[in-house]
Amino acid sequence: QVRLGESGGGLVQAGGSLRLSCAASGTIISMNAMGWYRQAPWKERELVARITSDGSTNYADSVKGRFTISRDNAKNTAYLQMNSLKPEDTAVYSCLGNLFGRDYWGKGTLVTVSS
Repeated sequence: QVRLGESGGGLVQAGGSLRLSCAASGTIISMNAMGWYRQAPWKERELVARITSDGSTNYADSVKGRFTISRDNAKNTAYLQMNSLKPEDTAVYSCLGNLFGRDYWGKGTLVTVSS
């Protein structure tokens, strides 16, 4: 069974950095598109960044220039480097991976940015 597991969340001060990882297990085939989503309290889930299997990326306007998504296909892992964090970046960050037309979600990791 394909599973995604996130790690790297935590508490950081405004202006700081964190790196999130999302590792896929249960498959030897590289995921197709992988993405990071986030959901803050009382808000809808939103796409943060997405990367295709060939490395094409897109970002939410609110994180452009601060966040960078990347992936290591050999490890079937996606990363989200988050710099210049702001309190409004506080949310549960979840990883989404697509394989053969099916979406798989991780359980999420909490990122808290203090002012």
